[in-house]
Amino acid sequence: MGLQEQKRHFSVNLLDWYMINRRDLPWRRHNNPYFTWVSEIMLQQTRVDTVIPYFNRFIGNFPTVQALAEAPEEEVLKNWEGLGYYSRARNLQAAARQVMELHGGEMPQDKQSVFALKGVGPYTAGAILSIAFNQPQPAVDGNVMRVLSRYFLIDEDIMKGSTRVLMEELAGELIPEGRARDFNQALMELGALVCTPKAPHCLTCPVMEQCSGRIAGRELTLPVKTKAKPPRPEQRLVALVEGRGAHRGRVLVRQRPETGLLARMWELPHVLAAPAAAGKAAAPLADEPAMALLAGSLWAEGFAARPEGLATHAEHVFSHIVWSLQVYKCTEQDQSSELPLIAAEARAAYHAQAASMAESAPAAQLSSSTAAQAAQEAMTGKGDGLTYQWIGPEDMEKLAFPNVFLKLLRNYFAGAYDEAIE
Repeated sequence: MGLQEQKRHFSVNLLDWYMINRRDLPWRRHNNPYFTWVSEIMLQQTRVDTVIPYFNRFIGNFPTVQALAEAPEEEVLKNWEGLGYYSRARNLQAAARQVMELHGGEMPQDKQSVFALKGVGPYTAGAILSIAFNQPQPAVDGNVMRVLSRYFLIDEDIMKGSTRVLMEELAGELIPEGRARDFNQALMELGALVCTPKAPHCLTCPVMEQCSGRIAGRELTLPVKTKAKPPRPEQRLVALVEGRGAHRGRVLVRQRPETGLLARMWELPHVLAAPAAAGKAAAPLADEPAMALLAGSLWAEGFAARPEGLATHAEHVFSHIVWSLQVYKCTEQDQSSELPLIAAEARAAYHAQAASMAESAPAAQLSSSTAAQAAQEAMTGKGDGLTYQWIGPEDMEKLAFPNVFLKLLRNYFAGAYDEAIE
């Protein structure tokens, strides 16, 4: 069988399989360009089962491009809460405003205009044009590249731009005339359900008969993919500050800066315990210097609080950083109390810990002077203008938190840490 016949076999059999086996997904029930767009942004690096309830809620609250464009950003982020990658939600809203301003609220149907929308890359543009408008545009993501690499036995590294161009050209050639909508979704479906990354279900694959990768015994070694750089580990100390007096029953939170990582999201106050050596996690701080450092950092930002003890550990994984969190319950104190002394003592306690670490660690590990500098910076305060607020459980419905802090706060208000330090 020649290459052209192999391509035809792939397209025909894949479409036949899809028409019988396709999943009933909410964004597939309407050829609504806006629904397609929202779903594709949500599905980036997120499983379908996870996305469905988020999609339904998001569309329920923002049913049109206009509704999304006019919504307060805080409300958009709250509806995105838990999906992660919050810049995507901001870009989605910014692009909705572009559609309102430049296209009268109607999704454009030409590739150049769709690609010009904020946050829309080649894959998303191809998905919108093919699924919503049935245009013969390729939509090549990781799933699609994996399928094509295996079926056509392509040894090129899929992390290279040249390989993506090759895949897009190949995918475009495979689209049957007039069937772009179904074909591109079929290709995505095959990668999601059958031609999976680690354990492909070759025996149930509709195109297994002519799959060159399977025939060559390469289905488990394809696609070729350069390993990504591992995320940088960071040890962070988190303060769960319980209010007293007028703040009784409430917890201190802060809003992140206007730009950068998790911009404008709300979080529990936290501080970097120590930088890590390249490729290695920083050793956790002992409780005494950790609590002293937390008290000092809070004092530097204008809050008097006494750490009482360790409540829990948590972890938050970004694409480039992993936060390992030591979470301490703290109690609000009067500004005129003994906290200035605690702030002063923090440096000594932390420096002692840093020196101990440096003595026992390999040369590549953290030096005591580096640790001391980190402690000094954490406790001097930088006047960065962060917004702080005392919140109760009712405020959880209004403010948007990264997933790790959302879970910590929900657990706290549910009483999960009541006996943690008793």
